[in-house]
Amino acid sequence: MRLFISLAGIMLVTGLSWVSWANTNTEANTVKSYPPLQPLINAAKPGETVVPPPGIYSGPVTIETGITLDGQNKVTLDAGGKGSVIYLDTDSASIRNMRLVNSGESHNDIDSGIQVRGHFNVIKDNVIENTLFGIDLQQSENNIVRRNKISSKPVDLGLRGDAIRLWYSFNNKITENEVTNSRDMVVWYSANNVIARNHVTNGRYSLHFMYSRFNLVEDNHYFNNAVGIFLMYSDGVTVKNNYIAHAHGATGVGIGFKETSDVTIEGNQILYCATGLYLDVSPYDPDTTNQIKNNLIAFNAIGIRFLNDWKGNHFLGNQLKGNITQIAVSGGGSAKRNIWKDNFWDDYEGFDLDKNGVGDTPHELYSYADRIWMDVPGAQFFKGAAILEAIDFLERLAPFSDPKLMLQDKLPRMTASESS
Repeated sequence: MRLFISLAGIMLVTGLSWVSWANTNTEANTVKSYPPLQPLINAAKPGETVVPPPGIYSGPVTIETGITLDGQNKVTLDAGGKGSVIYLDTDSASIRNMRLVNSGESHNDIDSGIQVRGHFNVIKDNVIENTLFGIDLQQSENNIVRRNKISSKPVDLGLRGDAIRLWYSFNNKITENEVTNSRDMVVWYSANNVIARNHVTNGRYSLHFMYSRFNLVEDNHYFNNAVGIFLMYSDGVTVKNNYIAHAHGATGVGIGFKETSDVTIEGNQILYCATGLYLDVSPYDPDTTNQIKNNLIAFNAIGIRFLNDWKGNHFLGNQLKGNITQIAVSGGGSAKRNIWKDNFWDDYEGFDLDKNGVGDTPHELYSYADRIWMDVPGAQFFKGAAILEAIDFLERLAPFSDPKLMLQDKLPRMTASESS
């Protein structure tokens, strides 16, 4: 059933006459006042579709029954700078084609475009603007958040809220959303969610996991954010076929993981970042491995960086090319305790005399004078400087000490795949 109520009907429900409401909306007034949407919501029965007449309405609004609110791209709901625009505290509801604006500014209260506290809800095709947080799900399961356009308030990056936030929420599908000028998309203590085909730009963390297991991250486009994807204490996550580029700044990372085990990082493009992949004590569980395979890691300042000498990662079939430094390991260690196989290295200097597509000799990466900036923080300022490059060249030409073997790929691939 679809429920249509005219503007005059809204006036009748609220007890506000047309004349008095119109008088409050003259240009002479400094404070805008719009007709409330809550009476329209309260009048709807479970299962009904509420289609407000086109216009601007005042919020916040609380939805506690399983209705469908459809703005048909003609309705704006304005919270007036107080609280969340919509508080959805029910199951099996739908919010679609709405424009939600002007939430409050409280981080403690998580003032949002939509706060979700229920299951099996659908939130799609909405525009959420000038709200601190975008969509916040807490202890909510089996919801769909799809094709929403989200941006935060025009404040400094660290003061913005998160575009989409999951807290103790499971089996949700976060797909095809467009996020710009927000802070993070975060997943806390949440499992079995699908995060796919989202576009995120001009934020801090495109996607940040904390203590969240068994999630799927697929086909997302993350561009010009401080960090692409970061996994912290989040095991069993699959990250595949994502495009991550221009993770900028001195600490910019394409994909990073800290104390994270049994992850699959596959088929991703990681381009033009300060660091392509960053590994911090991962895998943490010594009985597991991390599978890092068939990724394009290109044109980064550092292709792959390890916080320390660690093991348990399998690097298979990746393409490393155009990186200023292919591999870096802090603390004087190496990366040779991991498995390296069938990777393409654009700095490989061997031959393929038998024409089988595999180098006749292993690709071995040694550390020379370029090790200085990895081990001495103060020397990082000179990374790429002419004097350090000259010292590095001379040591390679006539080593005055035995260089350290960083890694060995016994079967280096001779050519990159055509898709790269």
